Amino acid sequence: MTAVTDQDNGNSNGDSNGGGSGKAAGDTSGRGRDGRWDDGLIARRAAAAEADEAGEAAPRAPAEDDAEPQVEAYVPSGGPLPPRLDALRELVGLSRARLDRDTLAEAGRVLDEAAARQRLSSRHTVIAVAGATGSGKSTLFNALAGAPISDTGLRRPTTSQPIACSWTDGAAGLLDRLAVPGRLRRRPHPGPAAFDEALQGLVLVDLPDHDSAATEHRDQVDRVLALVDAVIWVVDPEKYADAALHERYLRPLAGHAEVTFVVLNQTDRLPGEAADLVLDDLRRLLDEDGIALGEHGEPGATVMSLSALTGDGVPELREMVGRFVQDRTAATRRLSADIDAAAARLRPVYVAEGRPGLGERAREEFTDRLAEAVGAAAAGQAAEREWRRNAGRACGTPWLRLWRWYENRGLPGSLDRMGQALTPPEEELTARQRVEQAVRIVADDAADGLPGPWAQAVREAAFNGAKGLPEALDELAVKAGAPGVSKRGGGTEAGQAAAASPLGGTLGGRPAKPPRPKWWPAAVLAQVSMTLLQIFGGLWLVGQIIGVLEPGLVTPALIMLAGVVGGPLVEWSCAAAIRGPARRYGQDAERRLREAAAGCGRARVLDPVAAELVRYREVRERYVTVTEFSTTGR
Repeated sequence: MTAVTDQDNGNSNGDSNGGGSGKAAGDTSGRGRDGRWDDGLIARRAAAAEADEAGEAAPRAPAEDDAEPQVEAYVPSGGPLPPRLDALRELVGLSRARLDRDTLAEAGRVLDEAAARQRLSSRHTVIAVAGATGSGKSTLFNALAGAPISDTGLRRPTTSQPIACSWTDGAAGLLDRLAVPGRLRRRPHPGPAAFDEALQGLVLVDLPDHDSAATEHRDQVDRVLALVDAVIWVVDPEKYADAALHERYLRPLAGHAEVTFVVLNQTDRLPGEAADLVLDDLRRLLDEDGIALGEHGEPGATVMSLSALTGDGVPELREMVGRFVQDRTAATRRLSADIDAAAARLRPVYVAEGRPGLGERAREEFTDRLAEAVGAAAAGQAAEREWRRNAGRACGTPWLRLWRWYENRGLPGSLDRMGQALTPPEEELTARQRVEQAVRIVADDAADGLPGPWAQAVREAAFNGAKGLPEALDELAVKAGAPGVSKRGGGTEAGQAAAASPLGGTLGGRPAKPPRPKWWPAAVLAQVSMTLLQIFGGLWLVGQIIGVLEPGLVTPALIMLAGVVGGPLVEWSCAAAIRGPARRYGQDAERRLREAAAGCGRARVLDPVAAELVRYREVRERYVTVTEFSTTGR
């Protein structure tokens, strides 16, 4: 019996149904030992009809259309692959708003292909046979199938389209996914290879040459290699070190070592121990490519030598492939390796160099800079002085208050007052620059060590929140209501300091007076008493001078002296007593303004930055889940 070999002519001589069953009507590749057609739906129906006519039940081979329900691929219950796929899916979903489409393209492709593979047959293992021009891959393909299914010869390229050979039914969905046309789907020749129990479930695909001069051939190779469960690379003694093979395929697919076979073919052309020397050199090159070699029972690529032409080593390869197929883990290993490769590409955008974050020290420094920009310290000092001034007004001598009024005389709306209340433009600009500098520093601290896209997201969150921050700080300073500060800053030192604050705003919305201590009434009464003594003594002396009263200068002089000395003494005592309360009052005003600035900065800058950092930690956790159960160690 012979097999169809006219692949370049379409392998469809006499094929009237477009190759739906994968056979050509004009060939004899499907004939049994008795000359009958033993494959194809029409042949099985004919055999069943003949058996019914003979009065006996004919054994019916399962057709692809009647295949068992296809279940998910080789994913054991509770295995590491499902949580890795779920984590990768969540990782892609959380990252879409931060990473560009090209960065996530490979991860998305892996998820799509994993979902597609899991919907197809779990009873089949798809293995591609790939190689360079003249490496003998089609010859090896035929040797494994036990029939000349794929064309071989000196004309190049011999194989122009993928050709598939399936040992069992139910692989139609897998072959549709590979886009193998129906006319190029085959079954092995009835014989030892076809009935080998270890190969039941194998789908072998012969690919075009990966170094073909035809671009469409190379495109087909790349497309199919991304979809199969495993691959057998066939190399020959002349091209086993070809840079195109190693740089384009083997090195990028180093993580797929567990689903890779590397076969040194045509050893019959090598004399003596030359085959062993070439095989050792091939192993060295594979090791340099980063491909783990499955030696001494360790997981990795299978490397061996054989001669497909003479059959030397082919049984050993068939036995290895059989064990590999019956292990039923090829699809899982392939998908896991694909996830590893996608994770390796994504590593630069998820793995930070250090421990990025926003520490307590960075937050405090940010608050300090905002407080400096809003003038919290100056406002506290002004409030303290205002408290002292109010105490001085209440407890000071009338004559001293009259002198101070004379020094500070002037209308509230005069030009000199307005000049004091206006904020110099350069001062306001400096304050804005301080706010911008504070935001820039805290953003850099938070983004330090983050991968590029996430660092950029953190900075954008900080800068977007900082828009209008100076105005918001000014408004919150007004709402904070620093005591003793009027809205226009007129009439008091604190008001003037507030009006001339760096942000150009005010610190209080309504006039407010410092609270009066309980001892103030006693001090005021004492000061009034001292003033009355001065007046009483002075009038007494005047009365004596004009002769209204009897002469006697000692008593009225002592009374007047007691008032003159007692007034400043009471004022000095009050000034000493108000230092502590005035300081606490100023510190309280500074604290309130500082807290207002800190709250504004936290809401507008720190919270958005923290949200971005939390988002990064979430995707980092998903990335760790994707990589921690790696079966390839990548």
